[in-house]
Amino acid sequence: MKRFDRPLIRNTVIFIILAILAFVILLVSVPIILALLVAIFVEPLVEFIQNRFKVTRKTSVIINYTVTFGLFILLFYFVITSLIARVIYWSKAFPSYLNDLGGIWTNIQNRMFDMTQGLPLEVVNSIQKEVDSTLSDIQESLLAIVNYENITALATELPSLLVSFIVFLIALFLFMLDLPMLRGKFFRYFSNETADKILFMYSGIKRVIFGFMKAQILVSFIILFVSLIGLYIIIPEYALVMSIVIWIIDVIPILGSIIVLAPWAIGAFAMGNFALGTKLSILAVILLIIRRSVEPKVMGAQMGLSPLAVLIAMFIGAKLFGLAGFIVGPLVVIIFTTAKEAGIIKLDFKL
Repeated sequence: MKRFDRPLIRNTVIFIILAILAFVILLVSVPIILALLVAIFVEPLVEFIQNRFKVTRKTSVIINYTVTFGLFILLFYFVITSLIARVIYWSKAFPSYLNDLGGIWTNIQNRMFDMTQGLPLEVVNSIQKEVDSTLSDIQESLLAIVNYENITALATELPSLLVSFIVFLIALFLFMLDLPMLRGKFFRYFSNETADKILFMYSGIKRVIFGFMKAQILVSFIILFVSLIGLYIIIPEYALVMSIVIWIIDVIPILGSIIVLAPWAIGAFAMGNFALGTKLSILAVILLIIRRSVEPKVMGAQMGLSPLAVLIAMFIGAKLFGLAGFIVGPLVVIIFTTAKEAGIIKLDFKL
């Protein structure tokens, strides 16, 4: 067996240390890292406007930043106002839902009484005990989710989230403005040969990040189309607003349509509307199947990786890092592949 040489071991150790360091920095600096990634992602658009209209970089950055931020605010305003209107409507209708739920529970008890007539007393008591135990578990689960501690914890996190969002906006503008200067300062610490390798790796990662975002958008549009049709069939009055909400949440990595449809279906079941709850559950399963089956193929095509490699990376990443692994897994594969293509990592050995 051919022995490993010292440069290979050194480069591998350096790569592992840098990967661990990058992961730790990512955990504590999410807004800044995200702002840098977004700035890198929109850099081609900034350069296009700068060259096409012969304006300064600052003007191009301001135009891109203003348009992007304005579209985001308009979309956010539309979704929030629509949701507030629906919440007000549901809050007004909630007492009648409770009355209906009480009537439904009375009917269920009467049906159970009719069905258990003639059965031994032990069987009736066992059924009643199981029903009471199930209802008690459901009540405890709901109270565990909606309690004072959780609401207080969420409320205390809001200022931190607001600060992180403000930091993201400021960092994004500054990164967009100074990205060429930062890139020049970064490459001054490397030789020409190493700089060429890093540039090759950087262009590959940028291409793959663009492909990843494009894949997310393409898959989300499929989800938007299917959810819009499904909700128009199930509940037309909420179809447009809720399909847009599902689309916005689904385009965000890690999150998905299940975040919206699952609580909605549970609420429908709790209110006694079993038909609506069943239809929403079926729609959630359909959307989940579409995303899990289409996403690896689309991401593989857009990112230049095979669908099998993307699927394995997402699975291993999810096992190691949870939901964040759906992003971390493919990203590690991308970094490793581009570093190998650039000659930074060499694995030329045989067993």
